[in-house]
Amino acid sequence: MPKIISANIVAIFWAFIFGEVIGYIASALELMPYNALEIGITAALTAFIAVNGIFLISKVSQD
Repeated sequence: MPKIISANIVAIFWAFIFGEVIGYIASALELMPYNALEIGITAALTAFIAVNGIFLISKVSQD
């Protein structure tokens, strides 16, 4: 179980960082206001769902 937890923490951390970078660039290109917390949380939730979804799909296919 600790492997799953560490994978989720790492994925959330990097998704937050990449989401901030992509969000900053996109907001500059689109001339929209930059809301750091909203972009970071959205990216982190997306990564959390993706990591767990991929894990569950691969777990089911191995059975």
